Amino acid sequence: MLRTPAHGQILRQLIAGSALVLLTACVDTPTADSAPAVVAPPPATPGTATAPTVAAPPALPAATPVAASFEDWRDGFRNEALANGIQPQLFDQAFAGVAPDPTVISADRSQPEFTRPVWTYLEGALAEKRVRSGKTLLSQHTALLERIEARYGVDRQALVAVWGMESNFGQVMGSKSVIRSLATLAFEGRRPQFAHDQLLAALSILQNGDVRPERMIGSWAGAMGQTQFIPTTYLSHAVDFDGDGRRDIWDSTADALASTAHYLQASGWRRGQPWGFEVRLPQGFDYALADMTTRKSLHEWRQSGVALPTTAVQDGEQASLLLPAGHRGPAFLVLDNFRSVLKYNNSTSYALAIGLLGERFQNRGQIVAAWPLGDTPLSRSERIELQNLLASNGFDPGSADGIIGANTRKAVRSLQQRLGWPADGYPTSELLKALRQQ
Repeated sequence: MLRTPAHGQILRQLIAGSALVLLTACVDTPTADSAPAVVAPPPATPGTATAPTVAAPPALPAATPVAASFEDWRDGFRNEALANGIQPQLFDQAFAGVAPDPTVISADRSQPEFTRPVWTYLEGALAEKRVRSGKTLLSQHTALLERIEARYGVDRQALVAVWGMESNFGQVMGSKSVIRSLATLAFEGRRPQFAHDQLLAALSILQNGDVRPERMIGSWAGAMGQTQFIPTTYLSHAVDFDGDGRRDIWDSTADALASTAHYLQASGWRRGQPWGFEVRLPQGFDYALADMTTRKSLHEWRQSGVALPTTAVQDGEQASLLLPAGHRGPAFLVLDNFRSVLKYNNSTSYALAIGLLGERFQNRGQIVAAWPLGDTPLSRSERIELQNLLASNGFDPGSADGIIGANTRKAVRSLQQRLGWPADGYPTSELLKALRQQ
């Protein structure tokens, strides 16, 4: 493929101008508690703490307004791509025969009414078949994983867990043309600017010669390869670990796993440290402390009566308390490595699955406390109703979008405190019923 000095300019612009989205490819384990992650890119320097903001280069031209036809949009986008250094032959080759994909638009606009509870999500994520496959691959790739650990300082069990969750160990990477999907989304998707930036990044990848257009396949949203990188993530963190001159996250397991290690390293992963552990809470515990924004040392948690395992790390380590199913379910203290995984996919259910799956590879990771199996998660319409009722009762849950984020949890917690209930910030059908009666 063609190469050009303009590639570096495109890369710098796109890394600064785009958010990251990493979508789970495994169809049997969708994210349970959030929309697909949208996070700022971590710094490109390995080993540094993530920082969402970087010095901004000259802004990219605004996305081409929606045109009367796809052909009109494509011609306008072609002019912009060429102005950003993409060579005409490369663009024309990549767009040959490309037309909008209606299945991509359907997927983009679909918002499922019902969400699986976290325990059902984990049951699929931690399926025995996946655990067995992971153990086999850890043994099969021992030498490779040792080299990746030595270079990037990311534990092999976590890497193989991400590999298993994202693509079933390279078996389910998606089958759609990334160029076609992103072109469709840039033309008429819900977030055209994001897709526009990813499409420019995808063209830059092709121009750099890392992959052929027909091999650049992925999910409907443009996530690619064995560990589902989007194009801007690829530009900032993909590496050529097998030394063949290409960063091939599709057909090279070495490149895919090392690229993921590079990302987690830059996100603050600490080798040899646990992601967290299950704990037991005392009677009368203040459940309002169960919030990812609250961080205390393990010593402070012990002083609060939290029972930690004897194998826990040093008392000075900072941790947050996670109650993925509210106060009636298991409790976990989560540390920095858990937060690193959240930068890969901003779902606590996903990060919990990665941590537990990595432990299952070592015959650990069993949850002791029982899940509240009788609880039925709120449907999307019920979550929107909850948010509207919270707002009308003087709380501030943010926009009524059906997503239970930090603002909604804070509002729920405030209502629970007013009602004299355990203030765990977890929305339930009982809470919604109480709001309806206000």
